[in-house]
Amino acid sequence: MPRHASAVVAALLLSAAGVLQAASAQTAPLEAPAADAVAQPAAAATPPAQPARLKTGLVTIESDQQRADQLTGVVTATGNVRIVYPDERVVATARQAQYFSKENRVVLSGDVDIVQEGGNLMRAERVVYLVDGERLVAIPPSGQQVFSRVRIQQSPPPAAPVQAPAPQPAAAPAAQP
Repeated sequence: MPRHASAVVAALLLSAAGVLQAASAQTAPLEAPAADAVAQPAAAATPPAQPARLKTGLVTIESDQQRADQLTGVVTATGNVRIVYPDERVVATARQAQYFSKENRVVLSGDVDIVQEGGNLMRAERVVYLVDGERLVAIPPSGQQVFSRVRIQQSPPPAAPVQAPAPQPAAAPAAQP
């Protein structure tokens, strides 16, 4: 596959993931308590951490035909295009996907579906993504609307830092008669 094809997929899927994730709240990372903080029992501490996901960079493009034009810098996949980006848990389908390397722009056209694991979804006739500006425009079929479904996940309120109690001054020894 031509070298630019991976750029097409990465840009396309980053756009899909970015748009879908931007609509759902992200969980803020928890900060470690200060060194002088009072130790808390494990059950009252932070919730169990999710296992870290490895970023493989692996992207799969399936289509009836793929071609790259080195003169124009345009990479095109046509016919039953299916792009899978496991790192972002995104699958995009369309009749055609194009990457315009000189403009750093991705265009999906024809029955575009962008699906992210967890229920996020976008449907349009055409999706244009400007990679540099991280901007996406979804265009509906004539006389219809773009459809999006986004699962909003509530972020837990930030945990208040635990502070050690202030040291109390030592009491003077009691006078003995």
